[in-house]
Amino acid sequence: MRVLHLIDSLQVGGAESIALNLVNALADEDLDIHLCATRKEGDLKNNLNNKVKYLFLNRKKTLDLTAFFKLKKYLKQNQIDIIHAHSTSSFIAFMMILMGCNCKVIWHNHTGAYTVLKGIKLWVLKLSSFYFDAIISVNKDLNSWAEKKLTAKNNYYLPNFASLDNQQKITILCGASQKIIVCLAGLRAEKDHLNLLRAFKIVLQELPDWSLHLVGKDYDDLYAQQVKDYIKIEHLMDKVFLLGICSDIKHILSQTTIGVLSSKSEGLPIALLEYGLAKLPVVCTDVGECSSVITHNFSGYMVPPQNPNELAFYLSKLAKSKEDLVRFGENLYLNIKENYSKEKAIKSVIKIYQRCLQTQNI
Repeated sequence: MRVLHLIDSLQVGGAESIALNLVNALADEDLDIHLCATRKEGDLKNNLNNKVKYLFLNRKKTLDLTAFFKLKKYLKQNQIDIIHAHSTSSFIAFMMILMGCNCKVIWHNHTGAYTVLKGIKLWVLKLSSFYFDAIISVNKDLNSWAEKKLTAKNNYYLPNFASLDNQQKITILCGASQKIIVCLAGLRAEKDHLNLLRAFKIVLQELPDWSLHLVGKDYDDLYAQQVKDYIKIEHLMDKVFLLGICSDIKHILSQTTIGVLSSKSEGLPIALLEYGLAKLPVVCTDVGECSSVITHNFSGYMVPPQNPNELAFYLSKLAKSKEDLVRFGENLYLNIKENYSKEKAIKSVIKIYQRCLQTQNI
């Protein structure tokens, strides 16, 4: 079985980390695994299993014929059976089918915001999905949406799994020890950092010695500028730290006291699973599949999205309870180990591959 995974970049992010975790684990199962970064490389490339064969397309635009023909040639030379496309790389997988490649296509949807997709983007995805042999969704809402809106042959719900294997120790967090909150999320509007910043400003009124660290890609756009402007206008520069992309997540989490997500929408965020592996208690908005990971008042606190007062209340409540900090972290760790393990996910993915290869092409 020869499988090529497609991902737009290898910069540190949720979908990118999931793709990397999958190919690394699948390669250890003695499958012939390939990974293709279509647009950009990044720090995650350094963590690639040496058993994984790697291709970089350097795709420059949506209809980049040079990149398309390069990938088509690679698929033919390596006799690829299955293209496993992650998130927005579904389009280039669709183009390979239109160009005559005799491969099965699986689309892996990590993005909760797809449930509100409209217009031309939805139309193109719906057309593409007719040629998908399967869609893997990371939460039940996405799976239900795929069944109703798209036309793939098979739909599967498969929770993410996380891995904290990187042993690098680069980043040193600022602020008082044991009083550090971290948010692992790129600066994108759906992650709603502004909601978190408003909540944290309220927290500081009661707990002025705590700090907040934002870890994730800065897209250098209007939203990112709004986040930076808020930090400056509200005089939070000595309490809120923008770290950008970091590769040593395990080391960062080892220095952290509380993990937080304040998103408007989600799939199944890899950050929650990483918090759990690091035994961090969590405060999280109740969106996407987050409530299947975090049990309120057992492994963390769930709050409504876009409600900074509620978010602030539970961040403060957790911060003031040493007992809950430890208990919630331990409970979350056990949940991740039992229900979001690498071994369980890999068995499921291999079964999906086998079923796809048993069906006839269109």
